[in-house]
Amino acid sequence: MKNSNISIEEIQKSNEIISLISNYYTSRIVGQNNLKISLLISLIANGHILVESVPGLAKTTAAKVLTESCGGKFSRIQCTPDLLPSDIMGTQTYNAKTAEFETKIGPVCANFVLLDEINRSSSKTQSAMLEAMQERQVSIGGEIYKLPEIFIVIATQNPIEQEGTYLLSEAQQDRFIIKETLHYPTANEELEVLNRIERDVFEHKQKVVSLKDIKYLQELCKKVYMDDSVKKYLISIVYSTRNASKVIDPNLAKYVTNGASTRASIAFMEAGKALALINGRTYVTPDDIKALSYSILRHRISLNFEALADEVKVETIIDAIISSIKVP
Repeated sequence: MKNSNISIEEIQKSNEIISLISNYYTSRIVGQNNLKISLLISLIANGHILVESVPGLAKTTAAKVLTESCGGKFSRIQCTPDLLPSDIMGTQTYNAKTAEFETKIGPVCANFVLLDEINRSSSKTQSAMLEAMQERQVSIGGEIYKLPEIFIVIATQNPIEQEGTYLLSEAQQDRFIIKETLHYPTANEELEVLNRIERDVFEHKQKVVSLKDIKYLQELCKKVYMDDSVKKYLISIVYSTRNASKVIDPNLAKYVTNGASTRASIAFMEAGKALALINGRTYVTPDDIKALSYSILRHRISLNFEALADEVKVETIIDAIISSIKVP
């Protein structure tokens, strides 16, 4: 299980970088620890994250704090129904003085791109953005422009307001390595938010690590060891989502219409390695896979309308699947 080629010095440096980012996040964001872990996983795995919550729960602030911590370039795109792909990707404009077309790169060319309320943009715009996420490049006027090496999209959506929205399809959601859902803070946490605003905590920005440090984490993440037994365990979980009737109670299995694809297995592996680093380990354990089950699977398992009518949550299905699989 511990057969890793990561040296003690490397894991110590990793722990230091992660601790600096984590402490900076905690000093500015009250609570929302699950979001912190998910953002760190996205950062280390260089993957995209989908965040769902009602407005006002610090999604935008958290994205900015993550960017501040490493001195990256940040872009915020407010999605609306009239947003065009060129508004995000860029376009060519005609310069009358030079009588030539000039390429203007859009806000997608940044290290951290916040797509606020992605479900308010049209399907065409969503598709263009998701293509950039997958290919990590944009095409303008027949020319291809590479996006930054560290390129992370943090997309948000509001689950309670559906008027004027275009829901992301299951296939599009699959492009996000993880999906995190946020909940309201406790009364004490909300009091601390007010106190920090009074102290102007958010006015003092600080770079605690560099983009070079982030790249170091991403390269180190690839060296984290995952035993075949853990790989088989996560594959069993993903396979069970496609064959729910064979592993869980038929009364629950009837709510599942589609399970997770192979992309879920890849996400489990990449996120599992990132989580191991966050926990200061050079190897992935089955507990890492369990801890990631909601984040990896909640946007990859499709439930039918009957589940909605019976108020059956996707997390209930995930719990049933996890409990049915033997842990190595």
